[in-house]
Amino acid sequence: MDVDPSNYDQLAINENVTHDVVLSYLVHNCYIETVEAFVACTGMKQPADCNDDMEKRKSIYHCVVEGNVLKAIELTEQLANDLLEKNKDLHFDLLSLRFVELVCSRKCTEALEFAQTNLTPFGKVEKYVAKLEDFMALLAYEEPEKSPMFHLLSKDYRQQVADSLNRAILAHSNLPSYSAMERLIQQTTAVRQSISEDNAKNGSQPFSLKDFLSS
Repeated sequence: MDVDPSNYDQLAINENVTHDVVLSYLVHNCYIETVEAFVACTGMKQPADCNDDMEKRKSIYHCVVEGNVLKAIELTEQLANDLLEKNKDLHFDLLSLRFVELVCSRKCTEALEFAQTNLTPFGKVEKYVAKLEDFMALLAYEEPEKSPMFHLLSKDYRQQVADSLNRAILAHSNLPSYSAMERLIQQTTAVRQSISEDNAKNGSQPFSLKDFLSS
């Protein structure tokens, strides 16, 4: 049976737990000034070297999002020197973004040379072939932004790669790759979806996280 939202207020949550969840989210996403303000306001202890770690990860994240992938790769290798060597999928995504940067700058000859040197080796692995074809197809369009592969040029795609890199760097440092808040949302969604499936025979609506959060 589903839980009446009015009963949520009866559940006592330790304030320190709430603070830990919020701090985890802020640190994960490198909100440095907000972390400092939150720590000062709550009296929590800030993890050692927390600011230095956030500064470095924030710089890498912004390099990816703002179209300076080569700098992001350089900074990543300084912070986690064997990460990209071990994580081929992430390395491919970053190199592909560099290729996109060159295509968007209309440096097609340079883009092709870059692809031949850095992306062609990935073509020997089956799982990269389709993605390589999509990226290379961008060269066929005078306006790649209007091509069927336009999403590869979007800020959303760059943010997706930047988020993956941030999680990988955290995992490389033996830190959680997802914040506690994200894990709570994932767990809540999984549990509520399971309940919805059990109640489906009674005509219950499928669980919607959006509706749940606004209830």
